[in-house]
Amino acid sequence: MKVGVIAGGISSEREVSLRSGQAVFNALKELGYNVVFIDADIELCEKIKKEKIDIAFLVLHGGWGENGAVQGMLEVMGIPYTGSGVLASALAMDKEATKKILLYHGIPVPPFKVINLAEYEKLNIKEIVLPCVVKPSQEGSSVGVNIVKKEEDLKSAIEEAFKYGDRVIIEKFIEGKEIHIGVLGDKALGGVEVKPKKGFYSYEAKYTKGLTDYILPPEIDKYLYEKLMDLGLKAHKALGCKGGTRVDMLIDKEGNPYVLEINTIPGMTETSLLPKIATLAGYNFKTLVKEILELAIRENEK
Repeated sequence: MKVGVIAGGISSEREVSLRSGQAVFNALKELGYNVVFIDADIELCEKIKKEKIDIAFLVLHGGWGENGAVQGMLEVMGIPYTGSGVLASALAMDKEATKKILLYHGIPVPPFKVINLAEYEKLNIKEIVLPCVVKPSQEGSSVGVNIVKKEEDLKSAIEEAFKYGDRVIIEKFIEGKEIHIGVLGDKALGGVEVKPKKGFYSYEAKYTKGLTDYILPPEIDKYLYEKLMDLGLKAHKALGCKGGTRVDMLIDKEGNPYVLEINTIPGMTETSLLPKIATLAGYNFKTLVKEILELAIRENEK
């Protein structure tokens, strides 16, 4: 069986994807798999045909690598792949769609408002309750995200978010603990509490060593921890996700949990959260990579 690790892509998260992909490629090679690394670009289809892979291990972040487009292409080509399918990938990549589906399933999300460019032109900034979080509807790794505490900063934050798409989410800022739950297949692996040393869990804080403290397991009581793991698995299933995902949550000061988003292709770098969380369930990096691949193989045999 020839495994193609597909990484890179053309999104703003290309460099992170390449790092994740290289780590996965190295792990599979050390495990003895026949594996090839494929840098995803507009010639991706031709590269896959040339390499004659039997299964794709997707390590693409953002853009058409995580929104279901590449998954759809692979299905047309008859090549199985790791992780979530076309619909779940597209839904999870769209924060507005994710929130609406989670609400339908009774899963709490922070109060939010979605605006397009036409609505922004008519928006009365004074009506926005501060502090708030402004983010693009379809980006990952905290790209284009800003916490706004002053009215004079709101306009620039919204305009920055519009650089990454035609819809922007304005969300209530919830002060509290940020907890990420890892899910693999049909079980929650555990969680990690992230404590950025400055500001919030930004792109820089996510991918620069030393800028964030990681607490494994989170410093919360056992009952709340179990509740968060149940909620993470419920969110994963609500969108129809498969393979390994990471569900990002916040807990306010009263202990109320809120789901922010679901990452269908979580980072697999040395600072990434899913590999950290997986250690709580007894997986090292290699065994985690192997299980993600095995899940895809078993799914294809159904």
